[in-house]
Amino acid sequence: MYRDFFEPDDNENTKFSVFDRIYNVVRQIPKGKVATYGQVAEMAGNKRWARVVGYALHVNPEPDKIPCFRVVNREGRVSEAFAFGGVNRQIELLKAEGVEFTGEDGKCVDLKKFQWGK
Repeated sequence: MYRDFFEPDDNENTKFSVFDRIYNVVRQIPKGKVATYGQVAEMAGNKRWARVVGYALHVNPEPDKIPCFRVVNREGRVSEAFAFGGVNRQIELLKAEGVEFTGEDGKCVDLKKFQWGK
């Protein structure tokens, strides 16, 4: 549904799918940092694409090159439906990069400390 939606980039001669734009943003998230779905959506071109970001990351074609595990919700919580090994795998990958977790259940990233660009 969304994969076929295209928008022109800055150069009118080329077009990128929404998913490609999302993947390009996610590739830029540095190790040890996270971004929210909304943040990725806004950087990809439309702040209303937060759910589309989730869809795109769930079907990530290159999980070794597109670090979807660095994307969390607006509260810093990891995904209960992380497609590449479940919630514990996402936490494991983030901890390996030095990201710390808080909250009663230990599934929430401190966005003030670990959010990319903040």
